Amino acid sequence: MTPPIVAVDTVSGRIHLVRGQRVMLDADLAELYGVSTKVFNQAIKRNIERFPADFMFQLSAAEFEILRGQLGTSSGWGGRRYRPYAFTEQGVAMLSSVLRSPRAVQVNIEIMRAFVRLREMLQANAELAKKLASLEKKYDAQFRVVFDAIRELMAAPVKSTKRIGFRAERP
Repeated sequence: MTPPIVAVDTVSGRIHLVRGQRVMLDADLAELYGVSTKVFNQAIKRNIERFPADFMFQLSAAEFEILRGQLGTSSGWGGRRYRPYAFTEQGVAMLSSVLRSPRAVQVNIEIMRAFVRLREMLQANAELAKKLASLEKKYDAQFRVVFDAIRELMAAPVKSTKRIGFRAERP
């Protein structure tokens, strides 16, 4: 079996949560498909009837600024000058009818696998939370510390922003 063109982990890192939905941005999709964002968006606009609002939407200015801050994207010259389009899982699936190159087909398969894997991970975490709640009800307060520690481990890690550069110590 030949290795995939794009690794599922690479795709998973490009799935963002916007408006309560898991989406991929047009620039990330274009890069995965091996085309420029301009060419990618032109193909979408030629087939816009295939992409209703629940398949694709353009980020608001506020959403774009928040996402730009999270991704570390340039905000000055050389950066993106228009708001990106976000594609839901259904929108990404619809891309297979618009982009028909062999690479596009393989990339689409890997993207669908990434969405499925993400959904499975979220489901497993929800099931674990339910089991933990039932165990907590079953046992008394002496295990509360253990349950709190497990819950803390289940929570998403908090990214700390450390300052980079030289810091002189003061006497």
